[in-house]
Amino acid sequence: MSATRPRLSAPERRQAVLEAACGVFSQSSYRGATTAEIAREAGITEPILYRHFGSKRDLYLACLDEAWQTFREEAAKAIAEDPVGCLGAISDRYMAKGARFRVVDLWIQALTEAADDPEIRRALRAQLREVHNFVADVIRRAQAAGGIVGERDADAEAWIFISLGLLSTIDRRLGNLVGEEFDGIVVSRRTWMTGA
Repeated sequence: MSATRPRLSAPERRQAVLEAACGVFSQSSYRGATTAEIAREAGITEPILYRHFGSKRDLYLACLDEAWQTFREEAAKAIAEDPVGCLGAISDRYMAKGARFRVVDLWIQALTEAADDPEIRRALRAQLREVHNFVADVIRRAQAAGGIVGERDADAEAWIFISLGLLSTIDRRLGNLVGEEFDGIVVSRRTWMTGA
């Protein structure tokens, strides 16, 4: 006798669809992923998927928001644990290789779509700016507390932080392009930031 799955509330089902979509988009691409595939992954039908998200684009934009929110929650935990030295832990989470989905993976895909879709372009620009401002603020607070060298330009370093995440995705997708050097790059940046 097979066990039946408990019925989810509408918000729970929407969240389940969103999590499934984030995973599918991260493993595939915006164009390559289908709503049928996402619905299967979520254990629902396509009509139910469309009750929660009006279009594939709406679902993708929600995934961008979900990935940023997930990263921000992880960053908040790192800040709470070590307000001065948290940037390394935040960086590790941002570039985590084993994560089910990462915001940088979706950004790489969104770059392709941004050329043809003004709505995705607007959302991507806004989110990248928001992440930049968040990271720059973390850097400034760590500088004030003495954890990061005060002369470092927080705004420039926040863009470098974002670019390293993008490089990690490119490295992984191209089959270890940077290779062993990547870990050294990360260590070098941390040394530069902390002066240690």
